[in-house]
Amino acid sequence: QLQASGGGLVQVGGSLPLSCTASENAFNQHAILWFRQAPGTEREFVASITPGGQTVYRPSLEGRFTISRDNAKNMVFLQMNDLKPEDTAVYICGNSDNSWGQETLVTVSS
Repeated sequence: QLQASGGGLVQVGGSLPLSCTASENAFNQHAILWFRQAPGTEREFVASITPGGQTVYRPSLEGRFTISRDNAKNMVFLQMNDLKPEDTAVYICGNSDNSWGQETLVTVSS
């Protein structure tokens, strides 16, 4: 099981850290991925991180978003900086075994 948390309302240019908590089975040996979906759009890839720490980002987000993981705590973090209105979306974390958790809503106000 996985669960995203940390969403909320933030102003343009602000920062927000998201967390993804996973059960041991869902976390160990799996890459963890963040996706997001804005109203009226398809779900899109945000970032991923392997158990060894290799990261991949949506190119348009690289430099503003940083993904990291704490293997001791079964947690993955998504640090979002310089937020823009177009970052408004529900964010969801999942793993490379196609398990997905609860979403968290991020709203960036202008």
